[in-house]
Amino acid sequence: MNHASCPARPDCPARPARRVLISGASIAGPALAYWLDRYGFEVTVVEKAPTVRRGGYAIDIRGTAREVVDRMGMLPRLREAHVDSRRITFVDADGETIGSLRPEQMTGGKAGIDLEVRRGDLADTLCAPLLNRIEFLFDDSIAALDDDGDDVHVVFDSGARRTFDLVIGADGLHSNTRRLVFGPEEPFHHYLGHIFAGFTLPNEFGLAHEAAIWNVPGRGAVLYAHVPSEPAHGFLTFTRRTPPFDAFRDPKAQRALVAAHFPERAWHLPRLVEAMGEADDLFFDVVSQIHMPTWSRGRVALAGDAAHATSFLSGQGSSVSLVGAYILAGELATHPDHGDAFAAYERRMRPFAERNQALATEGGTVVTPTTQEQLDARNAVVRDPQAGRETPSAEEGRAAHSGLVLPDYAVAVRDGVSGRAGGRR
Repeated sequence: MNHASCPARPDCPARPARRVLISGASIAGPALAYWLDRYGFEVTVVEKAPTVRRGGYAIDIRGTAREVVDRMGMLPRLREAHVDSRRITFVDADGETIGSLRPEQMTGGKAGIDLEVRRGDLADTLCAPLLNRIEFLFDDSIAALDDDGDDVHVVFDSGARRTFDLVIGADGLHSNTRRLVFGPEEPFHHYLGHIFAGFTLPNEFGLAHEAAIWNVPGRGAVLYAHVPSEPAHGFLTFTRRTPPFDAFRDPKAQRALVAAHFPERAWHLPRLVEAMGEADDLFFDVVSQIHMPTWSRGRVALAGDAAHATSFLSGQGSSVSLVGAYILAGELATHPDHGDAFAAYERRMRPFAERNQALATEGGTVVTPTTQEQLDARNAVVRDPQAGRETPSAEEGRAAHSGLVLPDYAVAVRDGVSGRAGGRR
């Protein structure tokens, strides 16, 4: 499919296209594809799953990321998909209620403005306008890359061979593209000391638009549901000094490891452990971040979690991915030289990404306190009778969410400030 010229609209004049391969069709990949297509690039997205991944837990779109989806014209659809969590209840070791907070008292979010949508609904919203415009290669992945300085020659798992001008890895925390270009994950993987298992189970708990969290130092269990008629989501998380590398490829070992850390008969723990053992959608991983000295090499760059995973403790992974996709596409559209574009992208995005990464270590103890002192401090806030009081992490969260002012690349492209966006080096 050739997009050498854009649709007739003022923010996307006709220009030579560059062929860009994006690996990953979760959040960062489709968002990047949207903007690159809008700026006249010829885009292919490869995704190892057989289709766009649907369902999943809810994620938040806050601050600068909300402005990105507004500029994409997607706010109406995402408002319809908003799940509207209204309360988080905390219980003690015996399952007795400590108190409740509104979600924004923990995150620093803005009620009525921020969006909370299922991950699959966001992916669907991002991909829907692209399905008839760009090329998707589902059920496939990159097997090998050869960047010769002028082109990137790609061999796919399917055996197909293609040549592109640029390749962008938007394939997540355990990025295959990053491994192929930058080497093994270990030097970039920053383990935060937590392990988690996520799964769905029947909503037998009467939960609606709310979550409940059980904690003892170093361990936590979470139940949340959007509406009573849909499955609930369960999470079991605990601290461990080193990652359990021997369990990553063994679901039976994963279940045994998690179950061993939750022997109590209190609260809903027995049911959560039982449901985890039966779940066909178990997601087991470590809580970690990606820290890299550079996000590009030659004609290959990284986006989203592949470049700067913030971890779920930050609550900002998808939001930062949406912002990064907007910035990367805009810099490519306004710089004829891809090396200059990649450098500009990193200069703008790195401070924002790092500030949001810091939320995981500065505020993560609200959900997963690791010591009795942290747990007592969190519970004191929860018990406080002052309505509307926020946790200490909320103010910094609010600042981090909106810590980047979006450039107006559409105006720059329209006015031709960069010259020919499709040129080669």
